[in-house]
Amino acid sequence: MRCEAEVKAKLRYTVKEVSELTNVTIKALHHYHKIGLLAPSEVSEAGYRLYGMKELERLQHILFYRELDVPLGRIKEILETEPDRLAVLTEQRELLAQRGQRLERLIRTIDESIRTAEKGETMDRNDMFKGFADEAQWREAMSGQNEYVKETYGYDLLNDKTIDPVAMNETAAEAKRFMDGMAQALRDGARFDDERVLSLISGHVQFVDRAVHATSPSDFAAQTRFFMDDDFHRSMLEGQQTGLAYFICFAAESFAARPT
Repeated sequence: MRCEAEVKAKLRYTVKEVSELTNVTIKALHHYHKIGLLAPSEVSEAGYRLYGMKELERLQHILFYRELDVPLGRIKEILETEPDRLAVLTEQRELLAQRGQRLERLIRTIDESIRTAEKGETMDRNDMFKGFADEAQWREAMSGQNEYVKETYGYDLLNDKTIDPVAMNETAAEAKRFMDGMAQALRDGARFDDERVLSLISGHVQFVDRAVHATSPSDFAAQTRFFMDDDFHRSMLEGQQTGLAYFICFAAESFAARPT
């Protein structure tokens, strides 16, 4: 077994071989190298890019994230801040399972749509859009926070008609990934101004700015100060990891203070 593992460790694959193995075009592999997403393990004297098992494993992660429609720049940030293969695979499985469940609901909806169309009937309008948004899921997840926000600030999140449940689910998934990454960095003893921590914040701010609303580093720092000062949100973060609220606040302020 050990001999077999040593042989595998020494294997190197050319770009062409990797392309044939993975169905990723050579052009795409060259692009991944160019943007720093997937560098070869070495370049031969003849100029050939060579890839080992470590690079193939990273490429597998990239392809899983691409199936989830994650942009290449975001994939690079995620893989740089979470180098543990098992942790990445576990998160990817959870995300793919969630997407699979949603697709199953959409398939059931389209099957019912086909059946009613074949019968010349009109489909119940409440059944026509099942599966397009996991509204019940995010409503349940937001219920505790919504009660607090209603009592404290007089604002009902769950009855805001401008909220898009699909976008809310994507935002919630990103928030979880960000909080989990920050909590792990704190447990690992990272400083609040560590590059790993600042990279996590950079990726999160970019996501919020692109997917939710215009957000600057100073805006995000102000939001983290609010979370630290607000009893409910501070307790929620501290419940995940002791010191997390303060760690995120200090890290966000350090990120905002960096020269642009």
